[in-house]
Amino acid sequence: MMNAIQDQHTGGAAALAPSAGDLGGKYLGFRLGDETYGLQILSIQEIIGIMDITKIPQTPDYVRGVVNLRGCVLPVIELRAKFGLDCVEDTEHTCIVVVQVATDTGQVTMGIIVDNVSEVIEIASDQIEPPPDFGENHANDMILGIGKVGNEIIMLLKVESILSIQNLAMIDELSRS
Repeated sequence: MMNAIQDQHTGGAAALAPSAGDLGGKYLGFRLGDETYGLQILSIQEIIGIMDITKIPQTPDYVRGVVNLRGCVLPVIELRAKFGLDCVEDTEHTCIVVVQVATDTGQVTMGIIVDNVSEVIEIASDQIEPPPDFGENHANDMILGIGKVGNEIIMLLKVESILSIQNLAMIDELSRS
């Protein structure tokens, strides 16, 4: 799977994401339970298997901890917990998607635990609808758009909005300590 991502990933993680008017492109599809989600391929650094994670005290429930990835401390969040879904035991399909998130102080690299990674999906702009209006609920702040591929709905996520600015600052501190 990673070779396919590296082949598709020509601009590097620091490359600019498509503008709001042109969301078509390549997305990494992954699953949480029965739902399929997607992240823009340009935000993906790599995919690794689940590994031993060191818990960090006094962090939010969705922060699973940190891992040592080739000598670098990588904060890891549990996307199920962040989304308020029931947590499940890790399986042989559970993996960590390593992403880069732009912050005011630069790039933050972190891992996102997902149930499994499916494939790199090409989604045309005309297959993407804007996120629905949920009113005061901030769920749509995390949604880039709704992809329609065949009969499947794919929730396209804004990687930079999965965590609030305060949470990103805390994760940035974890990775630097």
